[in-house]
Amino acid sequence: MPEDLDDFQQDAMNQNSEVATRQPLNRLIQPFQNFARQEAASGIVLFTAAVVALIWANSSWGHGYEAVWETHLKIGLGRFVMDEPLEIWINDALMVVFFFVVGLEIKRAMLVGELVSLRKSTLPIVAAVGGMVVPAVIYIALNTEGEASRGWGVPMATDIAFSLGVLSLLGSRVPIALKVFLTAVAIIDDIGAVIVIAVFYTGDIAWGALGVGAALLVVLSVINMLGVRSLIVYAFVGVLVWFAFLESGVHATVAGVLVAATVPIKIRVKTPDFVSRCRDLLALLERCESDRDTIRASHDQKAALQEFETVVHQMESPLHRFEHLLTPYVAFFIMPLFALANAGVHIQGDFWDALLQPINLGIVAGLVIGKQVGIALSAWASIRWGIAELPFGVSWRHLYGVGILGGIGFTMSLFISNLAFTDGALGSEAKIGILVGSLISGVIGFLVLRFGTNSTAVDSVVD
Repeated sequence: MPEDLDDFQQDAMNQNSEVATRQPLNRLIQPFQNFARQEAASGIVLFTAAVVALIWANSSWGHGYEAVWETHLKIGLGRFVMDEPLEIWINDALMVVFFFVVGLEIKRAMLVGELVSLRKSTLPIVAAVGGMVVPAVIYIALNTEGEASRGWGVPMATDIAFSLGVLSLLGSRVPIALKVFLTAVAIIDDIGAVIVIAVFYTGDIAWGALGVGAALLVVLSVINMLGVRSLIVYAFVGVLVWFAFLESGVHATVAGVLVAATVPIKIRVKTPDFVSRCRDLLALLERCESDRDTIRASHDQKAALQEFETVVHQMESPLHRFEHLLTPYVAFFIMPLFALANAGVHIQGDFWDALLQPINLGIVAGLVIGKQVGIALSAWASIRWGIAELPFGVSWRHLYGVGILGGIGFTMSLFISNLAFTDGALGSEAKIGILVGSLISGVIGFLVLRFGTNSTAVDSVVD
């Protein structure tokens, strides 16, 4: 009996030790898991919007599809009035908010997230660069001249919402480290896409307007250094930056990323001060509870709760507050609306003939072949050469599967195609290639990871 009791106590101690070990890991990974779940859900909504757009554009109501997005919308007062088609408002205004959130994710990843150290970031950086260069080279090889050659940036991108959505379908068959790796690759991909848009898909520049935009960015940086934490201030000046960039000729979405870089990530209150103040407020609430029938106690209780809200508010940085506020709107409204407005390709004549055009061959080959070769080969080489290491729980087959999923371009690919092709016919052709290439990459990547890997218990450690 004593031996049984000793065994029982030992088991209990082991369980307590295991729980204690898991708790720091849970706190470290939980924010990423929440992010991944939201991105995965967004991918489902995004896919639904794309399917609706395709059906709508090719149905008997197809003529209404173009008419809706060509509807003009006026916004402004007095002399400052913008009158643009609805599609332009979506692509050049709402998508700025999308790029602003992308910029926030990039800054967070570089300062406190997946890209915080060289050791952590080397593998995804090398893999992402390979995943951008190889598809572009394949596209250029198939489209060497004319306006079609401008589309080399289209197959470079990875859609984080769709790719994480596919990974979420695999459950415990993929380790959390693989999801972190894919997220890091997609974030670096976004950085590359923003650079490509700013450098290669910018028309004639109005230097005066660009100078105003740059001066406003300096103002935002000074506001940051002065300790201003009001979201309204950053939002107001950010809108002015967007308008200046819009007038400058540099695509306005670049402004979203640059404004995000000026948003503070540091908190105003030190943790010990926060804990001490919370204890004082809790003690006050306890005294109010014992005296809750008096009017003064009720007043003190309300004041304590209001101060609680203020103190907690100060413990969250403006960057995280912007992310929490805007990400749901971007994920479940702006991106689906963008897909609805841009994925509706009216397929005329022979679909296969259109798919075999050089522009589509370049996009499909770039997404399906270029992405997996670029990501997987670059990752393999960096690990073999000793400049990076394979993440814990991730196999070579995992890396190869993620390389294939990297070919899901969709949102960013559609966006770049709108900038690359001024010819409407080429733009429509490109959308066919983007949709087909993304679909093939998603299906093959899912099958490789589903049937080529065994279920793992890695996720169960942190759930």
